[in-house]
Amino acid sequence: MARAKKPDDLRRQFSRSAKFLFHAPRGTQMQWQVLEAGQQRVDALEIVPVDFRDDAVLLYIHGGGFVFGSPKTHAAMVATLGRSLGLRAVLPRYRLAPETPFPGAFDDVRAAWDGLLQSGVSPSRIVIGGDSAGGALVLSLLAQLLADKAALPAGVFCFSPLTDLSYSGESFTKNAAIDAVLPAERAHAMAELYMSGHSAADPKASPIEGRFEGAPPVWITAGDTEILCDDSRRMVQLLKNAGVKTTFVEERDLPHVWPIFHNILPEARQTLDSLAVWIRQVLVQANES
Repeated sequence: MARAKKPDDLRRQFSRSAKFLFHAPRGTQMQWQVLEAGQQRVDALEIVPVDFRDDAVLLYIHGGGFVFGSPKTHAAMVATLGRSLGLRAVLPRYRLAPETPFPGAFDDVRAAWDGLLQSGVSPSRIVIGGDSAGGALVLSLLAQLLADKAALPAGVFCFSPLTDLSYSGESFTKNAAIDAVLPAERAHAMAELYMSGHSAADPKASPIEGRFEGAPPVWITAGDTEILCDDSRRMVQLLKNAGVKTTFVEERDLPHVWPIFHNILPEARQTLDSLAVWIRQVLVQANES
């Protein structure tokens, strides 16, 4: 991926290299649906485990630098998490840059949230998750829901989230030579494709600029050798300063968004199992409040 220069090259290379990630648990059902919010329609991949037994929903936003990735590239990981919980998951297909620059992806994610509520799902029965750029979109959505005094999910989780599109964290340069997945030299170019001249200080792009007082519980994990490690550390501190119940799991020597390697990496499966325990807890707490 590091040598790819065009978005289409990135998308093709990611799709080829990620084929081994697409094996969902046996019996998992996947189908496309449409989420409607007013005049806006967003396609979404619905994943239903074979032992589906709960009305709660995982709303998951895939990563890919705002330029590549899709619900299908992350479906197996989310299906594995959903199976352990007995929950269905919904993965919206948001528009990608540079064909659709900022704030297109954010608008689609907001429409997916609104559409899920309009379909009849209670916000207290939804947990929102995302990874990398998807983590940015999730946390930005949370900040916007708070600003709008809108309904909130039961909880939010992020794998290795991108929270600062100015890349001002110390780890961005400190870990540039040791991050096994993300090429630091490409990061600014991908951000420019997405932002298209807009300021990275906009909370809809960089959630580190948002306000989170009154937010539901948040769970974040990141690896200490990632260039985005400080994105998580700083976000966690911001959340804690805002009084948000925050769980931060910083792992040693694990790659960017390692849970996606759940088919081959024992640590990835352990992380998903630990997250499943947290999700069960926040759903119970939301139901009791």
